[in-house]
This record gives sequence, C-alpha cells and structure tokens, in this order.
Amino acid sequence: MKTLLKLLIVLGILGGIGYASYRPVMSYFEQRNKTQWRTQKVEQGEIVQAVNSTGKVEPIKRVSVGATVSGPIAELLVDFNSKVTKDQVLAKIDPKLYQSAVGRDLANLRTRRAEVARAEAMLQQATNDERRSGQLNKSQDGFISEAEIDQFRFARMMREAELLVAETNVEQSQAQLDNSEANLAYTQILAPCDGIVIDKKIDVGQTLAAQFQTPEMFVVAPEMDQRMHIYASVDEADIGWISRAKETGQLVRFTVDAYPDELFDQGKIVQVRLSSKEEQNVITYPVIVETPNIGMKLLPGMTANLSFQINREANILKIPNPALRFYPNREKVHPDDRKILDGFEDQKEFADSPKMVSADEKADNSKSLSYRHVWVDDGKYLRAKKVKIGISDNRYTQLVEGELSADEELVIGEKLKK
Repeated sequence: MKTLLKLLIVLGILGGIGYASYRPVMSYFEQRNKTQWRTQKVEQGEIVQAVNSTGKVEPIKRVSVGATVSGPIAELLVDFNSKVTKDQVLAKIDPKLYQSAVGRDLANLRTRRAEVARAEAMLQQATNDERRSGQLNKSQDGFISEAEIDQFRFARMMREAELLVAETNVEQSQAQLDNSEANLAYTQILAPCDGIVIDKKIDVGQTLAAQFQTPEMFVVAPEMDQRMHIYASVDEADIGWISRAKETGQLVRFTVDAYPDELFDQGKIVQVRLSSKEEQNVITYPVIVETPNIGMKLLPGMTANLSFQINREANILKIPNPALRFYPNREKVHPDDRKILDGFEDQKEFADSPKMVSADEKADNSKSLSYRHVWVDDGKYLRAKKVKIGISDNRYTQLVEGELSADEELVIGEKLKK
C-alpha cells in the first residue's frame, strides 16, 4: 500500500513537472521554428529620379577646311591641337603657277586697255570726219554726195561698235585677272573660325587635286575649350521623361572613363531629336547634352556615362525597393490578407496572357501600378499595408500615401537558417 502511494506521488510530481514545462517547451520550439525575416527600415530623406544612358563626347561643331586650288603643299604652319584664330594661315600651296597666271592676265588686261584707247582715237577721227563732211555739204550744197555722207556716218558707227567690243574685252580680261588673283589667294589656306585643330590630313610635299572633289586638309573645332556636346541614345520608353526634364531645365550628370572619380554635373539638355534609330528591335532617340569643358578634360570621342535627372523630392518618406518587390508565401500571411495574394495571382495571370489589351486598359493598368503592398511582421503572420508610390531611384521609392512611419521595419525576405 505504501509502495503504491509512493508511486502515485512520483507520477503526480512528474505530471506536474510535465504540465508546467509544456508551455515553455512548446513556445521554445515554436520560436525556434518561426520564420526569421530580413527587414529594412523606412527612411526619410531625398530621392532623385534619373534615366541612365551612354553617349559620345564631341565638339559642338566640326569645321572642315579644304583647298579650292590644286598643287603641292609648300608649307604647314599648324599641327594637331594647335589653337587658331579666324583668317590665320594654316598652310600654303606652291603659288608659282598661279602667280604666272596673274602676270599673264595682267598683261592681257593692259593690251585690252590699249585697244580701248586705240578704238577711242579711231572713233574720234570718224566722228570728226562725219562732222566736217556735214559742214562742207552745208556750205557748198551738193559738193559731197549722199553716198559719201553715209560712208562717213557708218564709219563712225562702226568705230563706236569697235569701242564697245574693246571695252567688253577689258571687262573679260579684268574678270580673268580677278579669277587668277583669287586662285593665288586660295594658295593660302586660312582658318574659317577660332578653334582648335583636331585633325590634320596633309603633309608638306603632298599634292592636292581639287578638280573633282575638294580635299579635306584640316578639321577645326570652335569653342572646344569652352563647351562640348554629348550625343546620347535614349530608349523610347524614357524619351518622355527626357522631354519633361528638358522643359524643366533639369541638370545632367555624367562621368568619363578618363576621370572615373570625377563627377561632371553641369550638363544641360539642348535638343531631343526626332530621328529615331532601330537596333535589334530597340528604338532609341538622339539626345544632345551641352556641358562646360573646364580644363579641357573632355576630348572628342570619349564615352560618357550619363544620368539624366528627371525629378527630385526632398524630405520625404522612402520605401526600400526590395520591400516593394517582396512576395510572401500564402501560408505565412494573415488569413485576412490572403485575398491580396489572390488578386496578385489574377493580375499576374492577366499580365502573362498573350492577348492584346486596349489602350484604355493599358493606361488603367499603368495607373494601378502606383498602388502597391508592403509587408510587416505581426508576430505569427505577415500583414499587408497598402501604399501609393511616386518617383524612384535605384534604392528607394517615394511614399505618396500609406500608413507608414520613419524607421518602420518592412519585410524584404527570409533569413537563411543556419
């Protein structure tokens, strides 16, 4: 009897211990098996929305300098990277042939002028003869016949015509002389504007043949030490943003490989060109950016990595982008919020459908994308919070509407179990 009583007492004690430890043990295992979430805080600060692209640095203008006349290069007065001013002599073509042409045409002009003087003298003689014959006929009626009077008159008219021909020959000779003098002047190649020589395509002794096509001798870039252009290609999906940025005067920031640690932040959109280009089914549009060239660091042909500032919001709540991309498993979501996942699946199925949608539907779907859900840890389950989002950068998105506060933890994924 005593043995049974002792056994019952021991069993009671063990049962009490088991009952007392049941809840802590179950709570321990529940906590141990609970999903651990990775979280990121809602922050307050600034967001700059940008469109990224690449482009090529070029001078604002390239002026090609050619030769109008042919001949061997006698002298070169500039080289690559030379700074030149307007009408500065860049090179000289051997002028011997053109100097001789000027001398020939000058002598010819003098001959023609002498012919004019002779024609004027002969005209004066014919005029005097006609006048004397008329006076003699009046003083002695019938002394000179009508035929002789006609001879004097037509002789005077012929001398007048000869004078006109001689004067015309002078004009022709003068034009030929002007042409030869112009060709002689063209043997000196002048700079058409202030700038920097960025290309030289001739050397001393090289013969130019300008009869069929004007040979290119130099390329001069004006204002290259002051400003440059960047020719960027922007995807059609972003060109609307770029046009708005141009209208609002947003700045363009960029870097170049030659100075990877330096940010150039004074770029300005000057033109969005309408000439589209298609490469591998991708449509792009040329966008021209103007930037100062302080210290001549930007050189023609450099590749620029551009960031077009589209919009900027300061002192706002920012949602981490991973929180917007996070999609939880259904069984880990509170039952009241599982319908959100059902709606997401319906939208996903609709988006994956190959059928075409109307323009109205597409516009409505785009607007609905501004409303999203983020998830917070509510202990056993995850709870959803609906938010309206605005502009975004590569890390954060603007919170426009929603019950979130600064430093609130948002779920962005599961922690890996060790």
